[in-house]
Amino acid sequence: MKTFIVGTLLLIAIELSAQDKFWLGADISGTTELESRGVQLYNAAGEPRENTRLMKELGLDAIRLRVWVDPKGGFCNKEDVLRMALRAQALGMPVMIDFHYSDWWADPAKQNIPAAWKGLNYKQMKKALARHTEETLRLLKQHDIDVKWVQVGNETTNGFLWPMGRAQDNMKQYAGLTQAGCKAVKKVYPDAVSIIHLDCACDPARYDFIFDGLREHGVKYDMIGVSVYPYWDIDSKLETDYHGTIRDFPKNIKRISEKYGVETMVVETGVEVARPEEGKMIMKAIIDAAKNDCGGHCHGVFYWAPELEGQYPLGAFHDHRPTVIMDAFTEAVGK
Repeated sequence: MKTFIVGTLLLIAIELSAQDKFWLGADISGTTELESRGVQLYNAAGEPRENTRLMKELGLDAIRLRVWVDPKGGFCNKEDVLRMALRAQALGMPVMIDFHYSDWWADPAKQNIPAAWKGLNYKQMKKALARHTEETLRLLKQHDIDVKWVQVGNETTNGFLWPMGRAQDNMKQYAGLTQAGCKAVKKVYPDAVSIIHLDCACDPARYDFIFDGLREHGVKYDMIGVSVYPYWDIDSKLETDYHGTIRDFPKNIKRISEKYGVETMVVETGVEVARPEEGKMIMKAIIDAAKNDCGGHCHGVFYWAPELEGQYPLGAFHDHRPTVIMDAFTEAVGK
């Protein structure tokens, strides 16, 4: 009996430890496309590295990958996502899958219906969304990919699959489409955490609008994903400086976690690559605030596309190698 009790307590301790883990990750969905253009990445010492392995060396322990339905060139379709997920698997890194439910970028400014789904009615759209979600996840499961989290939509602040699922015009249909995605996730990966993801974590109003609506329509999900970008908060006049973002996003995370009874994670963040020293300081502040100022309700931070250069101001690489911005993650390991 004593041995049984000790063994049971040990298992409970292991489970609690896994739940309490604070994850450090990155979205490196553009990896195979970069490689197709002949881009070679390097570590800070100038040694050639594959991107997933480089993230691992920097101290990151998880990878985020977006899924497009039928993208031009095939990058970020389900087969391409599998190729990248297998690299993470080989390094023991779990994966977050981010369904855009579009053939290209989906965010608060655009949520375009995939070409193959145009003309579908609401009932047919739910079936198409569920089928795409299940087929993608089954492909990953067939290869034993450790999918720990699944986003049902990307930055769905205004809903998705417009105009049918535009939240401001038809919250009921956005909620129904979201529920179809969440059910599909659990059908394939019962233990995966289903995430609803919005932008601008410092702004309570947009979170109340979406999550009040989802609650009204009985949608069941596991976690709220947030984007934390001081640069865009300042650009959109939500904050006057980065200090405002660092102050306000933990307050909102704590509030929404308590209001809706779910945990949270920073699934996207980034800082100005042109100002790496300041960027590292801000990134360290974001990680610290997420870990220590959210009442224990935030369970990780993922940098978005650190390797992206030349077409986006918030990467973290210069000359195809990491700047000191990524040291914020390396230094956070074990703290």
